[in-house]
Amino acid sequence: MGKSPHHSEVEAQTKEERDAQVLARLGKKSVLERRFGFISICGFSCTILVTWEGSLILFTTGLTNGGSAGLVYGYLFVWLGWLVICGWMAILAGNGYLCGTQIEAVIQLNNASYVPQRWEGTLLFWATVLIAVLINTVVGQLLPPIEAFMLVVHVLGFFAILVPLVYMAPQKASAHQVFTEFSNGGAWPTQGLSFFIGLIGSVFAMFGCDAAVHMSEEVSNADVTVPWSMLLTTLLNGAFGWGIVIAVLFVTVNVEAVLQSPTGMLGFPYMQIFYQSTGSKAGATVMIAIILVMTVCGTIASLATSSRLIWAFARDRGLPFSRHVSKVQIGTSIPIYAVIIASSVACLIGLINLGSSAAFNDVISLSVSSLYASYIITEGFLLYRRVTGGIKPRSAINNTSEPGQLIWGPFHLPGIFGILVNLFAVCFGIIIFVFSFFPVATPVEAVSMNFSVLMTGSVIMFAIFYYVVWARKEYKGPIVEISAFGSENTSL
Repeated sequence: MGKSPHHSEVEAQTKEERDAQVLARLGKKSVLERRFGFISICGFSCTILVTWEGSLILFTTGLTNGGSAGLVYGYLFVWLGWLVICGWMAILAGNGYLCGTQIEAVIQLNNASYVPQRWEGTLLFWATVLIAVLINTVVGQLLPPIEAFMLVVHVLGFFAILVPLVYMAPQKASAHQVFTEFSNGGAWPTQGLSFFIGLIGSVFAMFGCDAAVHMSEEVSNADVTVPWSMLLTTLLNGAFGWGIVIAVLFVTVNVEAVLQSPTGMLGFPYMQIFYQSTGSKAGATVMIAIILVMTVCGTIASLATSSRLIWAFARDRGLPFSRHVSKVQIGTSIPIYAVIIASSVACLIGLINLGSSAAFNDVISLSVSSLYASYIITEGFLLYRRVTGGIKPRSAINNTSEPGQLIWGPFHLPGIFGILVNLFAVCFGIIIFVFSFFPVATPVEAVSMNFSVLMTGSVIMFAIFYYVVWARKEYKGPIVEISAFGSENTSL
């Protein structure tokens, strides 16, 4: 008699059987093709985080609120938080926008007479998203090797920028300036308040290590590979990011001059820092090109992750037209409709930039506030389950058939240490959630107001309205497609 793909875990012999069993315990059939291994999923996560690159791109926020010392210690605080909590989703629009505006800024660096236009940035944004769509659909089967290659570029690119930046800089700040001088450029009542507001730039730069979770149905031996890749990604990107922040601060002698430079006024002072350090626009442009390539790759990975989130929610009938959105392309096992929806929404968001870049930034600011709201809730429930003993040990896998019973995977921190880490994750999430609603500086005017609190509230209100009017008729919670013992739900 042949073995069922869902037989007892004790009898499981292959990674494929283990992966099928893990999904079966969640009531799901394996649908997507498992193309990712450990290296490729690490590359995928790293290209979404692009932390050292993102720390440079979002340098202005920390310099304005916190200064040199605030950036150093604030980054370290955020890095420690990301060891226990991760976040997600409007990152796709944010990545595409950063690609477009960085291209404008590098043109400005090389041509002082060039005046960037919002419509040009929007077109470049759309071009970046189009590249991401082509990679995720036409050559979707090659996404894992592409991500593995980009991991190499990510690591080597760090040193390709760090070495000339530090070696060629004509002047360097003192250790006293870098590690002890704080700044309150936002004119907040206290330096402490300014420090916490300045954290948001580092938070955005550390987004995305949980992308591997959303891709887990496409990862071989997922219950082991995914958590290890998340841990390695956070450690690697965190170390690189903190290193590049410290290096750039040492070669930035006049912070105010950098912020007021043409590229600094466009939001990318790191480009002026590269130029001042190398003394060459060509050299600075090559260094910037490395960051641009990684930002484009981050957009590709963001689209893949966003589309899997849409597909997974549609699979449980949580979205309009779910029965169509949840379909995957025969032959490639790619959720093509979900890819189209995610990219289309991102491009529509890009239209807002034509009218107001401030309004556009308010929309993509949802990537901090709404994500952290969702993580506080999930981490809170996990903490509750830990404290009340609601999660069974792995030895209970073959001894329980209770529907919805949570069972620890092979990768978890047991006992009091797990509870403390979980508690820290909740507290960290609350801090970031609160300060994500603050504007950068005072006094606050309509153009400088952070409307993310309005945007987040609007999303919540729309979700409630949609559920009450329509979704409650369709959405009954996660759909059980198959039991842990192999019997399928034929009523779907």
